[in-house]
Amino acid sequence: MGTGSVGVGLRQSGRRQAGRHHAGWRRAGRHRAEWRRVGAELVGTALLAGVVVGSTDKAVALGRDPATVLLATSLATSSALGVLILLFAPVSGGHLNPVVTLTVRGLSARSRAVRLLAQLLGATVGAVLAEAMFGRPLLAATGAHLGGAGTLLGEVVGTAGLILVVQGLDRTGRDRMIPLAVAAYIAAGIWSTSSGAFANPAVTVARSLTGGPSGLAPASLPAFLAAQLLGAALGGGVAALIFRPPPETSEGVPSGGPSGGRSEVPREASPHVPPEVPPAIGVDACA
Repeated sequence: MGTGSVGVGLRQSGRRQAGRHHAGWRRAGRHRAEWRRVGAELVGTALLAGVVVGSTDKAVALGRDPATVLLATSLATSSALGVLILLFAPVSGGHLNPVVTLTVRGLSARSRAVRLLAQLLGATVGAVLAEAMFGRPLLAATGAHLGGAGTLLGEVVGTAGLILVVQGLDRTGRDRMIPLAVAAYIAAGIWSTSSGAFANPAVTVARSLTGGPSGLAPASLPAFLAAQLLGAALGGGVAALIFRPPPETSEGVPSGGPSGGRSEVPREASPHVPPEVPPAIGVDACA
């Protein structure tokens, strides 16, 4: 074997080794980005559930007038929801809600599953912290029983409307309007639906574990979850019929980049989540 052949072999070996390092950096970058998304969903949903439970506890402690309590909780919940979506959208998409995660386009099954788990855990932690702040028994699970055809119909309508708002804005390229639109819709839904527009299975589960004024009886939980899932399916179906989606490349990312040249907020769910693959080797996707 001549020196030329040896040199070629060394160069090929070096390229293979560099390729392995390159692939390792990409995998590490994807893993870091995914953990950051999961953390954002967990923390964001915990804060949201804490506001829902805590604001109700505080409003009831300050006065028993139902209209005043409803006004206080609707303002607190909708304001926090809009801020939290805006805050976490660049990292995870700011779903903070399983029905949003389930209906978003272009998300892998694994990413969908880990986000759902993070939301459920986060909501439970947030509700427990809120109960602890107000000196209530933890995990009492003694909330009020809510049910009946009218109440469940209200939950279907409230959840369907939420998904219609999210998917409609996403499909028409108006992603940056989602935080404000969702906050406004939830504020209206709390007042206008017979159920109070829970519209969030993770927070609903967390409320079933509490015993304060925001609590939901565990026996009422299955029917509420079923109503929310039905509403999500209806809202997603109506959005798909009415709104034409923007062109996409892969993993739910529209052509032109994470924001499709239309919005500075990434897309994947709420509906705006960054792409699954980080933009640069060895660099976190959301740095």
